[in-house]
Amino acid sequence: MRSPNPDAVSIDAVIRALYESISGYAGEPRQWERDRALYAPGALLIPMRPPDGRGAAAEILDFDGYVKSRTPFFAAIDFFEVEIARREFHFGAMAHVLSAYEGRDAPNGRILKRGINSLQLFHDGQRWWVASIMWDNEREGVSLPEEFAT
Repeated sequence: MRSPNPDAVSIDAVIRALYESISGYAGEPRQWERDRALYAPGALLIPMRPPDGRGAAAEILDFDGYVKSRTPFFAAIDFFEVEIARREFHFGAMAHVLSAYEGRDAPNGRILKRGINSLQLFHDGQRWWVASIMWDNEREGVSLPEEFAT
């Protein structure tokens, strides 16, 4: 039997790998295949868009769509994302994780953005898989809840 992906043996490992795989300096290749290996086939990646007068909108992407949409940003910006707080709920083989993050311009640099990732995961008996991830960033009128702010 093949050993499971070390990035997926625990929820802690999944979260760490999610943030590490997209972090780096401008133009530095991101660890897309490491990131892809965390997601179940058909997983959805859903960034929220600020309201435009008609309400908030969700951009629903598959993994390849996510990579395509984020590559220009990562080519132009030094970006290091780190978890600052977490809440977990488990039931059977599923877990829901709220992971608050900061995006910085260097590993311990200036904060560029903060937000919350909402992850739905499942355990298949061998490892954890991300079934979906939805996220939103702070902006005027939307701040991290007190229990997530550092």
